[in-house]
Amino acid sequence: MKIYTKTGDKGDTGLFGGARVSKADRRVAAYGDIDELNSVIGLARAELGAGDLDSLLARIQSELFTCGSELGCVPGKAAKLPTALLDEVQVVALEQAIDSLESELAPLTNFILPGGSRAAAALHLARTVCRRAERHIVALADDEPVRAEIVRYVNRLSDLLFTAARVANARASVADVLWQPRTKAETGSES
Repeated sequence: MKIYTKTGDKGDTGLFGGARVSKADRRVAAYGDIDELNSVIGLARAELGAGDLDSLLARIQSELFTCGSELGCVPGKAAKLPTALLDEVQVVALEQAIDSLESELAPLTNFILPGGSRAAAALHLARTVCRRAERHIVALADDEPVRAEIVRYVNRLSDLLFTAARVANARASVADVLWQPRTKAETGSES
């Protein structure tokens, strides 16, 4: 089987269910962001190595594949996918994972900048891609049906990725990078 099909050479792509849409369609942007997020999580996993965070992120990657599959469907056709769709169980599992990870951390008292360890930086990158995916999914939902569970899942996932980045730094004995805003006195500005 060849990797290229040539069916998208005119700038369109097929959705599950048979419809063809522009590669610039909101639905394609949404599932494309989910695909990119999955790749960035793979990068973070490569930086983390084996352990509980890796196992958690492996499960999330599988769930993201399910999410992307659903977003890649003609509206109303997702029930015909061969896999179970994301539901509230996965949202609650993310919340429980966040709570468990937060128990390892000191309370957050400052804004932090993405960085610290390489694994944390990759997780922060994943968080920002997740937020973009969320924006595109919400924009899609303005025009077409999108199940609320997908929006909640992606929203909660960005919180988990932020928390996981902090945990990656803590476990590596690397401090989070605190945001140090310049004062007006330092800039010579009074407004």
